[in-house]
Amino acid sequence: MREKPKKQMRIWAMTCHLSALLAWMLLFFLVFLGIPMYLPLNILGPLIVWRLKKAKSPWIDFQGKESLNFQISLTFYILIVIIVSLLLMLTICGIALTTNSTGKEVKTLLDSLLLVWLLLTLSMIVLQLFLVNFAALKAYKGEHYRYPWTIRFLR
Repeated sequence: MREKPKKQMRIWAMTCHLSALLAWMLLFFLVFLGIPMYLPLNILGPLIVWRLKKAKSPWIDFQGKESLNFQISLTFYILIVIIVSLLLMLTICGIALTTNSTGKEVKTLLDSLLLVWLLLTLSMIVLQLFLVNFAALKAYKGEHYRYPWTIRFLR
């Protein structure tokens, strides 16, 4: 049986995970204030904690990489959703122009696309909230946890 990492190391490992959520809150706050920006702040938080503390403990190194891999993967998936949505929107507008569709038909299609996009985005946010909190709790307890659907950019 493995020995549990020391409490301070477990707290820093947990911070690697939770810093991503803190970054999302900061991003929403900035957007709420009217500052339009998208920086992958969800990657920046875990990256800073991991870079500063990874040499202190293999546990922090492992948890930091796991958190970063998940946040990078999530950002990649969000970009895919945005690109596919834009392509669908352009396709809908192109079809509407070439078939002389009514404005009502186009609006219905675009509203449907928006609804699907909002549902996908909301489900990704809820999934991230759940998985990050679960991973942070596991890290604090000294238990190994691997995020699902994660591309392992850092090994």
